[in-house]
Amino acid sequence: MEIRLGERTAQSVRIYFEKVQNPKIKAVLPQKAKTVEEALQDYEATLLPGASSCGRIILADGVYIGDIWCYGMDPNDTPNAMLSYCVFEESYWNKGVATESVRLFLRQACEKYGLKTVGAFTYADNIASIRVLEKAGFSLEEEFTEDGRASRFYQYLFWK
Repeated sequence: MEIRLGERTAQSVRIYFEKVQNPKIKAVLPQKAKTVEEALQDYEATLLPGASSCGRIILADGVYIGDIWCYGMDPNDTPNAMLSYCVFEESYWNKGVATESVRLFLRQACEKYGLKTVGAFTYADNIASIRVLEKAGFSLEEEFTEDGRASRFYQYLFWK
């Protein structure tokens, strides 16, 4: 299976927003945007000069199956950005797609934005996401409880 990253568009944002309404995804991926209009506004903000977030779509053999993005990008902060990702097509879960997408995205983000560190949060019971982060080279930095739910913070350090 060939995994590639592609350009996000307003149409892909609409598709993504619809797909992540899946209760299985909502249980493990908090959503900032509550409406498709909010999601489109967030996307449009990524197109502005000096945007603090960027994203790509995940393609498996040319089929759009998810999104990956960095937010809170700031070269003067540690981490320089936060990572989030979602493979919304269940038939691609547990096949290494998310891990490969994270690796590809980190390489591109490092080159394009000069990132040195990237953080990622996940729920402590989201074993699939923990495996993705650890396989992609993230290290566990902290375990904590937020809003009554055990969570973990991971960090990735770029080595030159």
